[in-house]
Amino acid sequence: MLDQAEISAVLLSVLMGLCAVGLGIVPAVALAWLLARREFPGKILVETLVFLPLVLPPVVTGYLLVLVFGQQGVLGGMLGRLGVRMVFTWSGMALAAAVMGFPLLVRTARASFEVIDPSLEAAARTLGCSPLRTFFSVTLPLAWTGVVAGSVLCFARALGEFGATAMVSAGTLGQRTISLEIFRHYQTPGHEAAIARLVVVSVLLSALALAASEHLVGRYRKRAPQSVMKELPR
Repeated sequence: MLDQAEISAVLLSVLMGLCAVGLGIVPAVALAWLLARREFPGKILVETLVFLPLVLPPVVTGYLLVLVFGQQGVLGGMLGRLGVRMVFTWSGMALAAAVMGFPLLVRTARASFEVIDPSLEAAARTLGCSPLRTFFSVTLPLAWTGVVAGSVLCFARALGEFGATAMVSAGTLGQRTISLEIFRHYQTPGHEAAIARLVVVSVLLSALALAASEHLVGRYRKRAPQSVMKELPR
């Protein structure tokens, strides 16, 4: 059985994963479509900034978040005057997890947008669909499997995040994820059983997320063509 600290770590990790997806899904889909469909000045710079967390050491990303959202940081100072504190709070940990998972969501969704035949969107436009309706009735449904896959990757990345969240976490009870709790037990001899329990829970959560993703993708593939056709004007 899990003790109180371990249960807290599991719940916080799941919350971090859900927050990462919830915070990132809308901007990630919009940015993925923009990068896949449009050319604009500074595109390389945008791509570099978005995907930089994939290659930076997580502790560096966490340190940069502390610099920006700490009490002496530009955004941290502004939020502090509003009574909002990010660093050493669970909301700061959620932000760190979202930053680490965001590039995976954008990258996977972008790949889905890039393989969509533009002639399908053009056909929808000729039938009278506005650009916005074309996106929601044709483009997004056809890219939905990639968006789901990217969301699962984002969730899994946030679920197992260690370096960035450790930098913004107070490390107290209620601010330790599964990874942080495992590391705490690892530093104390004789806690192998606790480590094993948390490892099993982590594997189960990741497997459940993957299974749910495959189930949703499988169901959607069966009805996607029909649903897209129904949305087009006659």
